[in-house]
Amino acid sequence: MNGPRGSSSLRSAFSYCVQQVRNYDYHHYLCLLELPPQMRKAAFALRAFNVETARAMDVASDPKIGLMRLLWWQEAIDKLYTKKTVNHPAAQALSWAISEHSISKPWLKRSVEARIQDAQREADDIPESVEELEKYAEDTVSTLLYNTLQAGGISSTAADHAASHIGKASGLVLLLKSLPYHCTRNRHHNYIPVELAEKHGLFVKHGGRSEILLDNDSREGLCNVVFEIASVANVHILKARELAGKVPAEAKPVLLHSVPVQVLLDSLSKVHFDVFDPRMQRGVLGVPPLWFQVRLKWYSWRSTF
Repeated sequence: MNGPRGSSSLRSAFSYCVQQVRNYDYHHYLCLLELPPQMRKAAFALRAFNVETARAMDVASDPKIGLMRLLWWQEAIDKLYTKKTVNHPAAQALSWAISEHSISKPWLKRSVEARIQDAQREADDIPESVEELEKYAEDTVSTLLYNTLQAGGISSTAADHAASHIGKASGLVLLLKSLPYHCTRNRHHNYIPVELAEKHGLFVKHGGRSEILLDNDSREGLCNVVFEIASVANVHILKARELAGKVPAEAKPVLLHSVPVQVLLDSLSKVHFDVFDPRMQRGVLGVPPLWFQVRLKWYSWRSTF
């Protein structure tokens, strides 16, 4: 992509990526602004790729179309690593990031393949345990942080371990936050594990089919389930922060993604872990936007996460 036309096309691709992240992943958009300038382009390309794959099923009028979009991205990754042109702005930006920063292909593939497997779930295919949700969060969120660290030229076992914990925590709490939305899409069953549903009286079987009850009578049980999953996420954040002294300074801006997790955990606590409480939909993750930005800046200024 050489010459003025190529440069203009690449600028447009990155502009698209920034706008997509700002529109559909605002709290992480604010986190990316705290990165050093030399890391931002690759980070926005990676995060835009995540937006495209995360929204594939949500924007599709038919689940089969959503699955086709994910399969398209799976094929697009293979093409990008053979230097083939893919006509999509996020793919163009990702191609640049791969070329300039040697982004790891396995992590990108792992992310989209996890979403494909999720999209192929049957209605009664319910995860057995929280560990299955943690695995999904690792595959879709932690991998994104690994690639961002890699784009920054950061090689640190401690940073990778912290990113793993933060990614798992982030994936878990975002699944919790999205439960009301998934209920409207009849996909909530995929994200409440059988072990917790049974423990709190939400799991029933009708004619050989399994179902998770989410009605007014089961609200207390759901809050208990949310509390237990949120507690697992909180443990991951604590483990990540225990590594702070071993994490190199240049990695810490990447790990600021712990801040949205903490904000969301705090917001859940204030509404007694009722994800249907309308206060959860206010501002940024349940808090005023300015307060979120101040908190993020505070962590950034202190060079911590």
